[in-house]
Amino acid sequence: MRRLGTTRRTARPARTARGRTARTALAGVACAAALAALTAVPAEARQPVHGEAHRPHWEPTDTGAPGVRFRGLAAVSRHTAWLAGTGGTVLRTTDGGGTWRDVSPPGADGLEFRDVEAFDARRAVVLAIGEGEASRVYRTADGGATWTESFRNTDPRAFYDCLTFFDSRHGLAMSDPVDGRFRILSTRDGGRSWKVLPDRGMPAAQEGEAGFAASGQCLVSAGPRDVWLATGGAARARVLHSADRGLTWTATDAPVPAGDPARGVFALAFRDRAHGLAVGGDYRPDQASPVAAARTADAGRTWRPADRPPPAYRSGVAWLPHSRTAALAVGPTGTDLTTDGGRTWRTVSTGSFDTVDCTPDLACWAAGEQGRAARLER
Repeated sequence: MRRLGTTRRTARPARTARGRTARTALAGVACAAALAALTAVPAEARQPVHGEAHRPHWEPTDTGAPGVRFRGLAAVSRHTAWLAGTGGTVLRTTDGGGTWRDVSPPGADGLEFRDVEAFDARRAVVLAIGEGEASRVYRTADGGATWTESFRNTDPRAFYDCLTFFDSRHGLAMSDPVDGRFRILSTRDGGRSWKVLPDRGMPAAQEGEAGFAASGQCLVSAGPRDVWLATGGAARARVLHSADRGLTWTATDAPVPAGDPARGVFALAFRDRAHGLAVGGDYRPDQASPVAAARTADAGRTWRPADRPPPAYRSGVAWLPHSRTAALAVGPTGTDLTTDGGRTWRTVSTGSFDTVDCTPDLACWAAGEQGRAARLER
């Protein structure tokens, strides 16, 4: 989408309920409970002293890239994470943010990376956005030591926004509408090659409808086949759902601000194929964003507005690991927490972030403007 300064879900190994240990599940509950306790702290007191350990807080890490805005984030574990941002920048940490290594693809200085999907510390796929050939996909299998450009858009009408992977081989990318329908790109070999899917099963787009490349979360997946696409910029904000890896789609209106090119659903998160969250609003700082969050319990067939939404526009959202009810939403004016599945949200930090992601080993990461990256500490 030609917005936000022209702006996950991270693929991980499949997990089953049997594979979760009781210890991990209890740790997830404890993490959510600790975060819930933070909401009782007055807003003006929610910026902790550096190194404070007695309550959860975002602990900043030094990326060494103060001029870069990171809207792409792939959290692999509490030790490993990837960032993608302006100026063709890709960073990687394998020591919990203690150090970040610049692993940017050579010759990518003029590109805008807005999404990164990582499978581990060595394998990752990044998306550059823009009109025509500015939209590109790169892949690495050696931690960013070398990169292969696996896709370059040659259609001047297309503008790619987001990536998602179902597993380490199967993934999709989405473009703003071409010939009146969103365009879907598919890979079956881990991002080595891509092809455009037929659009016969895609509903017609509204006038002015597009995706927001704000956090790498406008296209997300859950399980082996389900994927959702968030839209804005038109009369109604919508969420499109496919249960067959992007071949056929259904569209549902979302109760978030719409009716303007700056408004819509900016990010989605699904903890399973049924339960999802949507956040967004109006990204202009001088505009209010009432009811800028919604939830679904039926795979997106219906969406209900939050009873108490975040107080302002939010661009990223993620479920806390191993929790059925707790999630974080981030944006330029703060971080919000829900502990009741998206019914109510409370601000727990006023720092600026664009995107957020959590991992199975109980880590959450966030990233944003001015080279900001942080890990949630307890």
